[in-house]
Amino acid sequence: MYAYISGKLTKRAPAVAIVENNGIGYELRISLQTYAQLQEGATCKLHTHLHINGNDFSQTLFGFATEDEKSLFLMLISVSGVGAGTALNILSSLNVQEIREAIAREDLRTLQSIKGIGSKTAQRLILELKDKIRKEEGITAVEKTSFAAIVNPQLQAEALAALMIMGVAKPAAEKSIAAVLKKFGSDITLEELIRQALKTGS
Repeated sequence: MYAYISGKLTKRAPAVAIVENNGIGYELRISLQTYAQLQEGATCKLHTHLHINGNDFSQTLFGFATEDEKSLFLMLISVSGVGAGTALNILSSLNVQEIREAIAREDLRTLQSIKGIGSKTAQRLILELKDKIRKEEGITAVEKTSFAAIVNPQLQAEALAALMIMGVAKPAAEKSIAAVLKKFGSDITLEELIRQALKTGS
């Protein structure tokens, strides 16, 4: 129903933000990630989700500093047994990329380190979300051990730019980079990544 709200941040607390827009103060539940990015008294924009409790039909407005955080929140609450409060707790414990990595790598220990997340909930998060996250990141189950390297945006971007300058077509360059990262993991340097990608694509 509501995509986002923009206005003056009149109150900022670790779990709550109040944004004034056209004389109306909107109270939103927020994570610690979003809290850290807000400044009281300043103009802000929060991506929103109106959550309706199916038991008592109460309504709660959630706010997120980024679209990525909102998207992950919606993924989390789609998992059976994970409510809005639990999802917000997960987002307050780890950043978006750390959560995605933990699920894609089937890292039960990291997920269980979050307060309120037991073994069964962690397993459900992995079972129901791992394939979707891997698909979005462009990796397969075989590549999960190299996930941290594959999703390193700076390393990928710099290698891709270099290969394209050298005349390698973008699709071929992306495929070669993924293959090299799968083989060598996260310790590879930019120079070696480019060198190996050139060999792979030749």
